[in-house]
Amino acid sequence: MSIQENLEKIEKNLKDNVILLAVSKTKPSEYIKEAYDFGIRDFGENKVQELIDKEYKLPKDIRWHLIGHLQRNKVKYIVGKVYLIHSLDSIRLLEEIEKRYKAENLIANTLIQINIGKEDSKTGIYLEDLQDLIDVCENCKNVKVKGIMSVIPKGNEESCRNYFKKLKGIFDDLSKKKFKNITMDILSMGMTHDYKIAIEEGSNLVRIGQGIFGERNYDVKKK
Repeated sequence: MSIQENLEKIEKNLKDNVILLAVSKTKPSEYIKEAYDFGIRDFGENKVQELIDKEYKLPKDIRWHLIGHLQRNKVKYIVGKVYLIHSLDSIRLLEEIEKRYKAENLIANTLIQINIGKEDSKTGIYLEDLQDLIDVCENCKNVKVKGIMSVIPKGNEESCRNYFKKLKGIFDDLSKKKFKNITMDILSMGMTHDYKIAIEEGSNLVRIGQGIFGERNYDVKKK
């Protein structure tokens, strides 16, 4: 199926309030342009350098999302180029983002990434450390938290649903509290193979790459 056909199929499964984030990592610009021509404006990249390269070449009204782990020494390169940082996962990273964005008098919109399964292979903050991160964020001037994100452990439908329910519970609990710099606007969970379940459990942003662009090719020559 073509990229357009894949998008048409996926959009039939989306609710009106759900944002489709096209995960374009490793994909060449012409693939992104095809999705753009279909009407997609939100694209997700894992690596800072790849995001910067594409941001420079592609239409300026694209909203670029950084969904991969963000190293502190790379923050300076994305200031003013990223619509939403999905991977805020530590106080040290928060402090670096605050410093770099303050220097440019800009606001960084972020999601707190939660490692819900405590997997060593994944980044994200553990639940027991979440409040400490929130406390520091409340003292920031240039970082705003817009919600939470998670990549759940692989599993069957029951397992996926349980993790999604747990994340929705965290999201709802935070939504009831009053913060200065934190709002629960976005619950980013669900990918190609489980996004339908995620939406059923309350996700309002799904990250889909393979379902749109096909199998990843990490050797592709970026254009």
